[in-house]
Amino acid sequence: MIEINAARRQHANDGQQAGVITMTFLDYLISVDARTTLMDRMMRKLGVDRQLKVVADHAAVTSRAVDRCRSCGHQDECSVWLDEHQQADNPPDYCRNSDLIARLQHAAGQR
Repeated sequence: MIEINAARRQHANDGQQAGVITMTFLDYLISVDARTTLMDRMMRKLGVDRQLKVVADHAAVTSRAVDRCRSCGHQDECSVWLDEHQQADNPPDYCRNSDLIARLQHAAGQR
């Protein structure tokens, strides 16, 4: 079994203690897949999923967008936001891909 140890730093206002979180490789893959799914849902919700597939260097742009989404600390909030919005013109303020989404909307003539 492969284990991944991720150090958790203490945050000034959240009261968490520093320590080590141990997760299996499967846990890691599941968390990565869940975050990738959130990014895909956000792109579809904002109507830029097709535009993302036709940008120059599509694979690299998508990879960077997935990385930004994976490193975001708002997965629970994002999931709720996506569930509560049938349609939206803009992503939530905390979205790390908001600049990319705005550029894709502009390229698609949505803005």
